[in-house]
Amino acid sequence: MIRPVEHILIPLGLIAVGALLGWSFFLAVTGEAGERLAAVALAHVPDSGVSNPVTSVLLNFRAYDTLLELAVLLTALLGIWSLGSADAGFQPAASVLEGMVAGFVPLLILSAGYMLWVGAYAPGGAFQAGALLGAAGVMLALAGHPNAGLPSEGRLRLLVALGVFVFATTGLLLMVVGDGFLTYPAGLAKWLILMIETAATLAIGATLAAAYLGGIPAAHPKTGETA
Repeated sequence: MIRPVEHILIPLGLIAVGALLGWSFFLAVTGEAGERLAAVALAHVPDSGVSNPVTSVLLNFRAYDTLLELAVLLTALLGIWSLGSADAGFQPAASVLEGMVAGFVPLLILSAGYMLWVGAYAPGGAFQAGALLGAAGVMLALAGHPNAGLPSEGRLRLLVALGVFVFATTGLLLMVVGDGFLTYPAGLAKWLILMIETAATLAIGATLAAAYLGGIPAAHPKTGETA
C-alpha cells in the first residue's frame, strides 16, 4: 500500500529543497550582474551607529544572526548544566601561580573593557571582550578557585541570560515604537549597540567560564550559594 506522505510528499519536498539549494549555489557561483551585498553594506556603515564595518554587520545589518549566536551559547551552557554538578576542581595554586593569576586576571578584565569599547571603530567587540573575561575565569579555575570567580547560582543564571534578554527586549521595544525588530533609530543606534554589546560581553564571559567548569557550580555548604 502506498502511503502518500512517505512515498510522495516527502520525496517531492526533498527534491524541491535540493533544487532550491542548487539554484542558490548556481547564483552564488555565477554572480549575476548587479550591486553586490558587500558593497551595499560598506556604503551604509556610516548609518549603522558605528564605524567598524564588522561591528556594523554583526550588531546592526545582521543583528538577528548575532542574537541567535548568543542563544546558541546559552543553550550550550544549559546543556552542560543538565549533566549535573561541576567537579571539585583543581587544588589551590602555589604562591607563584597565585601571584601570577592575581596580576593577570585584572589585566584580562581591563583588556576586555578596552576590546568592548574599541569595537565601535576598530577590530574588537562583545565576543572578543567576552572571550577575555572567560579566559580570566578559566585562569581562576586553574589556580584552584572552584567557581572561577563567578557569582552565586541565582545571579549567575541572570548573568548568562543577560545578553539574550537585553538583545531581544531591545528589538521588541523597537517594534512597539514602530521601528521594526532590531531596526535602530539613527540617533540611538550607537548607544543601543553599546548597551547590547555590554550585556553580551558579560553574558559571554560568564557563559564561557561556567562552561569550563563542566557543570553547575557547587553550592557553598553553609550559605547555599556558589560563590
